Amino acid sequence: MAPFRPPLPLLDNDVLRTFVAIAETGNFSTAAEVVLRTPSAVSMQIKKLEEQLRTTLFLRDARSVSLTQHGEVLLSYARRMLALSNEAVSRFVMPELAGVVRLGAPDDIAERLLPRILKDFADQFPGIMVDVTVDMSSALRKRVEEQRLDLALFNCTPRSFPGVGDVIHTERLVWAGAKCGNAHLRDPLPISVWEEGCCWRQEAIGQLEKYKRIYRIAYASAHTMAQRAAVLSDLAIAPFPRSYVSDEMVVLGQQEGLPDLFSFDVRLLTRPQLSVPARAVAESIRDFYGQITRAAA
Repeated sequence: MAPFRPPLPLLDNDVLRTFVAIAETGNFSTAAEVVLRTPSAVSMQIKKLEEQLRTTLFLRDARSVSLTQHGEVLLSYARRMLALSNEAVSRFVMPELAGVVRLGAPDDIAERLLPRILKDFADQFPGIMVDVTVDMSSALRKRVEEQRLDLALFNCTPRSFPGVGDVIHTERLVWAGAKCGNAHLRDPLPISVWEEGCCWRQEAIGQLEKYKRIYRIAYASAHTMAQRAAVLSDLAIAPFPRSYVSDEMVVLGQQEGLPDLFSFDVRLLTRPQLSVPARAVAESIRDFYGQITRAAA
């Protein structure tokens, strides 16, 4: 007769979701906000999970937490288990929410924000595949009008394209330079801007000319990472959204002899008749930007 073995404990998806949130945020309190629980409840969940697995999952210090080697192994399993659970549930609860959605976004949004939007969306709607096109805002609007895209995010000035798309976010454009840099002191002023047709480029150059500040285009690229590299290397300054100015940069203004820039809109444009999956993508994008607006208020 085979020796009796007690059954292995079953892992709770709710606890695994908390575990993944802590691993991704590096903080118990922040993870508690993500999973809508109190920090003490989150701590209890992780304590129970470590007792179940008879191992330590996190290394804790005063400011943050990091995964142990066993924690890294569990993270891989936890993500797969949660993804499979979401897929199984959506198959029965939301069987109509499946298909392909064609989404367009400019480079700055595709680099900074879209990965976060799509990751949260994929967790909620694993049956929907989102194909992303990255292009200039003007080209994206045209693609939606020609129904080559289902929906697109684009940047524009508040006064341009009245009635085109829904305004889902408004942000200030600022001059960004390297921290402790001196690119803004050079004459002519070296600037890093996007290609022709970009509203940020038009505004920046228009204001410099109005301000009678002599400039030269040191870097011209359609990629935000190239703009950022030029700024961090102190080779040029660039017009960026205020939220894009990182700790390695500073905001430059009239004290440095530079004109103020405008606020710009992020708009969401959709084709006239959206499928159910495309409407789900649109609502997810609106919710995400709504959270950004409330956090900044």
